[in-house]
Amino acid sequence: MAITGILKFWHTYKNIGRMGQIVNVFLRHGFGQFIEQINLQRFIPLRKRLKAFGHWPDVEKRTAPERLRTAFSELGPSFIKLAQILSSRPDLITKSYADEFKKLQDNVPPFPADEAKKIIETELNVSLKDIFAEFDVIPAAAASIAQVHNATLKTGEKVIVKIQRPGIREQIETDIAILGTIARLMTRHIPESRIFNPEGIVDEFARTVKKELDFNAEARNAQRFKRNFAGNSGICIPSVYTDILSEKIIVMDRLEGVRIDDIDGIESLDIDRSELAKRGVTAYFKMIFEDGFFHADPHPGNVFALPDGRIGLMDFGIVGHLTSDVMENIASAFLAFFNRDYNKLVNQYIELGLTEEDIDIEIFKKKFKQDLVDICEPLYTMTLAEVNFAEYLQILAHLAMKHGLKIPSDLLAMNKTLLILDNIGRQLDPAFNFMTTAEPYAARLVKRRFSPQRMVDKARENLSDISDLLITTPKQVNRLLRKALKDGIGFKVNTLGMEKLIRDIDRSSNRLAFSVIVASIIVGSSLLIQSGIGRTIFGLPAMGAIGFIVAFVLGIWLLISILRSGRL
Repeated sequence: MAITGILKFWHTYKNIGRMGQIVNVFLRHGFGQFIEQINLQRFIPLRKRLKAFGHWPDVEKRTAPERLRTAFSELGPSFIKLAQILSSRPDLITKSYADEFKKLQDNVPPFPADEAKKIIETELNVSLKDIFAEFDVIPAAAASIAQVHNATLKTGEKVIVKIQRPGIREQIETDIAILGTIARLMTRHIPESRIFNPEGIVDEFARTVKKELDFNAEARNAQRFKRNFAGNSGICIPSVYTDILSEKIIVMDRLEGVRIDDIDGIESLDIDRSELAKRGVTAYFKMIFEDGFFHADPHPGNVFALPDGRIGLMDFGIVGHLTSDVMENIASAFLAFFNRDYNKLVNQYIELGLTEEDIDIEIFKKKFKQDLVDICEPLYTMTLAEVNFAEYLQILAHLAMKHGLKIPSDLLAMNKTLLILDNIGRQLDPAFNFMTTAEPYAARLVKRRFSPQRMVDKARENLSDISDLLITTPKQVNRLLRKALKDGIGFKVNTLGMEKLIRDIDRSSNRLAFSVIVASIIVGSSLLIQSGIGRTIFGLPAMGAIGFIVAFVLGIWLLISILRSGRL
């Protein structure tokens, strides 16, 4: 029990220290009002509170998204990862913040090779020389969560060794706990922030980053991709050495090639760039439209052109999952756009479950269809080669935000993946067009949706749902009636904005009480000075003079607080 208490105290102490660091970084970048709004000013020393009242360098010269990006960069791996995840969620944080967060790079200084070796030996409980014939002490790459070393196994295979940063798991867990606290305070004290669902954002971040921290899960992802592409001679998925695997260590075959955005390198390998673009994008459409399991981080550092013309994929920590229903709806939406069928396109958005439950469907259909027509019609006057697929996806994201659509995280990951692929495809081949490559896959998927076997499966699912409904409905009605008879039914009323009103009234009453105290000190000090009793300072009774000084300091403090709130 004592040990548990000590550990709990230590974690709390670490969290408080880290919270103070986070608050001070936000304050330095001009977010003092935000800190005060969520009542975290207690983590700022009085000296810095007074300094925040002054002018911070460059705060006014930069936009809020720019300042927030810089703050996240200073705060390290957890916040960099959070920003990278948020960069694909313009529906939650708006386009200006998403665009700014895209600028954050994951490159950080490497940790010493001696530490890397020690982690390997500790995790695998074996000497390094018993596994590797060679181990390159200079990292091939270093990121916020792990770094990669080239090595050669005793059996002669050339491999990469991905090693988790020391202490990164504990740091991320601490930051997740603090981010959760900040999200709850935002929800409580800034009601208008609820539209962005701060707690949901932190939950999604926690799920994503914890998966990326588990190299066992990454190994399973890599093995699944290898099975999915077993019959594809154009795609190379490296083998994972499961006998030298742990949560912090993963060893995979080394891919000898050039980055997919290294055009000069690809030219030197004498590879057909147009064929390479088609091969890579076709592989991703297979993942999305056939497998429902896709590599969700295809930035150029994870995609390679191999000397034999194949495409090699690396880093399987971030993946996306799509159910068969979602895949079919995506394919139908694609074909509806391709065939200029706006009614069907609107219906696909509704079927995907993106609309709010209490929305007026008919009004939504009418407004959404009109916006779709305005956006899509100009595209039909262009040739396929002229259509900018990335721009089209961005416009649809803005349209979703405008109409309050809730887009699931896996769909947004898919959108981000397609945008990156479109950009890579155009770099490899300026005449490359995404839409002509995707159309056959979407058509096959829609055709499969109406196949006899699929119809039988859907009928079976519907019958099962009806059966469950018939069984559970009488029980639910019976339970409802019992509660009604016992006066057990109540209504929940949400008073929107009431918490903010209560907080403002509480703050105003505190200031009023504070003012009364200051006034009382002034009156009392005046009476003491008039009495002339006691020792004197500068010819005035000491107690009265001290009272005036205290009243002056408290009055200045109160004035600063009022001015900082922006409400005179």
